[in-house]
Amino acid sequence: MFDIHELMKHLSQERPIFHSEADFQHAFAWQFHTLFPDATVRLEYPIDLTKRIHLDLLLTFSNHQRLAVELKYRTCYFNSTHRGEVFALKDHSARDLGRYGVWKDVSRIEQLVMANQPNMRGYTVFLTNTDLYWKPGTRVTNDKDFHLHDGRTVQGDLSWQPIAPEYTLSLSHTYTVTWHPYSVLSPEWGGEFRYLVFEV
Repeated sequence: MFDIHELMKHLSQERPIFHSEADFQHAFAWQFHTLFPDATVRLEYPIDLTKRIHLDLLLTFSNHQRLAVELKYRTCYFNSTHRGEVFALKDHSARDLGRYGVWKDVSRIEQLVMANQPNMRGYTVFLTNTDLYWKPGTRVTNDKDFHLHDGRTVQGDLSWQPIAPEYTLSLSHTYTVTWHPYSVLSPEWGGEFRYLVFEV
């Protein structure tokens, strides 16, 4: 039985920090293969050749059950050394775009799962060391529909008004934003990592 939180627990013990989103994707895929050696793993799997849209991971069990996974990894400045390996994380500012990107992945996974039922489930996983994602904002912003603070319930139409109406999404399901601990490498800002999972 697949438990994504169990996978993230194993992954955090081996890799509490990543250099980049691609590093996170590869490590996630490797951890999945370690836990389920009989399953197949495909990275950057094409789901729409005309629009050149790719899925981060397509995981297929021996019983033909498939998991569609989108992974996001956004960081603030943080330097650390883990098992002799040096990590110098960049600051991914534009957190409004980061929030939008997470919900865009959720929307894409919804559409993919609905088109491939009943043999597919979907997950969007977002890992970050930026606490501004999981803490409520102190002011109202144009991207408020896309906020990811802990405990928030999200459903229906999301829009970025009035300055960017092209950033509009529609969700078919209702989601509760729940942040989970991933790793703590330092008491300094940026030293704590948490993750979100949205399951379709």
